[in-house]
Amino acid sequence: MARKSAKSSQPSVRSRSRAAAAPRPRPVWRDPDDAPEITDEMLDRAVLRVGDKIIQRGRPPLGEQTKTSVTIRLDREIVSAYRATGAGWQSRINEDLRKSAKRLKA
Repeated sequence: MARKSAKSSQPSVRSRSRAAAAPRPRPVWRDPDDAPEITDEMLDRAVLRVGDKIIQRGRPPLGEQTKTSVTIRLDREIVSAYRATGAGWQSRINEDLRKSAKRLKA
């Protein structure tokens, strides 16, 4: 004989969290006029595709020209001057260092 457990009729915390994490079924509609309004939340979850290929958001891979993260100590005036030039200031420092490196090689 199987014993019945003394559990309550409410679902456990584990099953409730699993149910909350499960994707909700999409409503079925056939008529394009009945299509739901597109919300910002829907667009945030959207997956962009071209054919079967998923287009990734964000920065594209740099290939073989990846950069190395370093820690460098610079004078405050230098950092302030570059930051004052606006967005991309770190790239401008990189470009200036690249020019200097070419002169060192010559």
